[in-house]
Amino acid sequence: MVKVLIVDDSAFMRNALANMLSSDPEIQIVGKARDGLEAIGLVEKLKPDIVTMDVEMPRMDGITALRHIMEKNPVPVIMVSSITTEGAKVTLDALDLGAVDFIPKNLSDLSINIVKIREILLDKIKQIARKGIVKKRIRPAIAPKAIEIPKSMPVRTTGERRINMVSIGTSTGGPKALQEIISKLPKDFPTPIVIAQHMPPNFTGPFAERLNQLSQIAVKEAEEGEPLKNGVAYIAPGRGHMRVKRLRGIETVITISENKEEFIYRPSVDALMFSVAEFFPGRALGVMLTGMGNDGVKGLSELKKTGGRIFAQNEETCVVYGMPKAVVDAGIADKVLSIEEMAGEIINAV
Repeated sequence: MVKVLIVDDSAFMRNALANMLSSDPEIQIVGKARDGLEAIGLVEKLKPDIVTMDVEMPRMDGITALRHIMEKNPVPVIMVSSITTEGAKVTLDALDLGAVDFIPKNLSDLSINIVKIREILLDKIKQIARKGIVKKRIRPAIAPKAIEIPKSMPVRTTGERRINMVSIGTSTGGPKALQEIISKLPKDFPTPIVIAQHMPPNFTGPFAERLNQLSQIAVKEAEEGEPLKNGVAYIAPGRGHMRVKRLRGIETVITISENKEEFIYRPSVDALMFSVAEFFPGRALGVMLTGMGNDGVKGLSELKKTGGRIFAQNEETCVVYGMPKAVVDAGIADKVLSIEEMAGEIINAV
């Protein structure tokens, strides 16, 4: 049984979440708190497996409460956030402080089929609660620290394929995992990096800006038609599916499709990986990080068929071992790595 504490100053929101979660026989609502101060006491008293935490509350806000909880009684916390640019920045602060994920305050704003919302939320709550706190927390980068690499790239033997593109897919737990990797890459990283992170539209811009501030390479939210450049990481905008495309056989650009298409999640990892496989056959590295479900395994399977390489994050350092597990179970992972090892292995691969 997964014990959940709901924290929100809105009685309507407390009841809405409680009704949705308690509809699952494996979930028990052990308490409800109206503000952060009450939440701190109930976490200590009730020992919940997971907490849903509103951001803006009287007496004590969710960020302050989260900081206290992570210091005194660490427990997985999912933030309940407004889907605004300002709400995104506060939520990203919460993820830095130890929150494992977030859900939108208006659940209908999720860019997925409304019928799937309840199923996905319940699954997320159960998986995160059962995993608990990842033993080694990914701490926010105070200053960019690139991994030491030789001034010149190693000479490759005849016939060894060169990696010309790095493509990354992730979902739950992805913001901290990406921060751990991208902040360690050197300024002269020799390929473009394209990233599909499941995130609402107003979140991907602030997230890209934050990564850019913490990294030596440039990080930006991808734009329609922009050419890919080495040493730049492109975050797929939450409003659509990002793909790469080669024009006139020479220049590679980004395309953004705002059609829902057949994909459950937007931006879709599968959509990105299929395009990378098509335009960089045998010359791409696909990386699958923490996340729920199996988005990306079909696209990465195609990338593998073309001769590309695949890295997957290991179970021990994932917040949710879903997407990487699908890759490992499909037998297409060349390496299964901890998040701390991932940046160095990516550097070695290119």
